Amino acid sequence: MYAIIENGGKQFTVAPGDTIQVEKLSAENGSEVTIDKVLMVVKDSGTTFGAPYVSGAKVIASVEASGKAKKVIIHKQRPRKVYRKLRGHRQPYTALKIKEIVSGG
Repeated sequence: MYAIIENGGKQFTVAPGDTIQVEKLSAENGSEVTIDKVLMVVKDSGTTFGAPYVSGAKVIASVEASGKAKKVIIHKQRPRKVYRKLRGHRQPYTALKIKEIVSGG
């Protein structure tokens, strides 16, 4: 059994036991998070598609950790000019461990 969920404008394929990194959530480590934006649920009996979301379906996950991703370097330079910029960015994330997928019906 697996599901496709939406979080932070991105889609993730999740199954029980998986660990995913989503956009920063305001939840503490060890707490449970319920994700209601389930786009599709696949199980042995068949596939359920949402329009846009599957009604009654949800994914229950626990917060494993919060942190920052690896640094992304942004470098800008103009040829033959004295123009150089070097910037870095570290995107905050929350790591979720998927516990259970509850299908709507």
